[in-house]
Amino acid sequence: MDTTIVSQSALVTVIDYRCSAHPGDMPEAEMHHTHSLSYVRRGSFGLRYRGAHRELVPGSILVGHAGDYYCCTHEHHVCGDECLSFQFTPACIDMLDARQASWRVGALPPLAEMMVLGEMGQAAASGHSDLALDEIALMMAARLAALTIGEQARVMPVTTEGRRRAVNAAMWIDDRSTDELDLEQIAAHAGMSPFHFLRLFGRVLGVTPHQYLMRARLRNAAALLAEGCSVTDTAYRAGFNDLSNFVRTFGRAAGVSPRKFQRAAHGERKIFQEKLNRM
Repeated sequence: MDTTIVSQSALVTVIDYRCSAHPGDMPEAEMHHTHSLSYVRRGSFGLRYRGAHRELVPGSILVGHAGDYYCCTHEHHVCGDECLSFQFTPACIDMLDARQASWRVGALPPLAEMMVLGEMGQAAASGHSDLALDEIALMMAARLAALTIGEQARVMPVTTEGRRRAVNAAMWIDDRSTDELDLEQIAAHAGMSPFHFLRLFGRVLGVTPHQYLMRARLRNAAALLAEGCSVTDTAYRAGFNDLSNFVRTFGRAAGVSPRKFQRAAHGERKIFQEKLNRM
């Protein structure tokens, strides 16, 4: 089993698992050390858990309950499997007030409601999404509860105080957009748990805190480019620590590269006109 830690925070550790087991390999009992949600992105494997046997295929979710034993088998597929695993810290599980029944289902079949979040997590892990991995993990945990307990997600009423907190948090992010901020830091500033803050912020502003942070950086980058700052200096001054990531993110948002955007800002109107003509 090859494992790579993709990201780690006080809430969630994200691990890329690549298993090369083959049919005929002797399965061994393992223990879930944390509550976890592992998205199967490739291959297949069997799961023996609490007296039941399930088959997991791409799109399935392996649901882990800390302290429980399970066994993976590889009877039907010769190329192993690959999973993106979201492993929740005990503090995060306490914060979520997770119901035991939800975390003891063993596995979920490929459900659209979970697959879209799994693919979103894979995109974020690959650097192709502006969502943060811990935000996606919390969304997956909330959706797990809704799917397994049969409850629709409750609509959280937004009070005047809640709106104030969300707006103040957005302004706080704006003032620190070049810093390395994560969900836990922003939620702590707002005086809320990360899980409840994530829901409040999204309901009030329509984006997650990390998406807002990325947009704040993009706004600053656009202003710097328009002022004539070089692409490289713009990337680092706006808070992007990786030049290629900045070029890719800015291009996805603006529809043109940073250099073309700068030329358009300096009077080359045909750049955006050509873009509009192709739409």
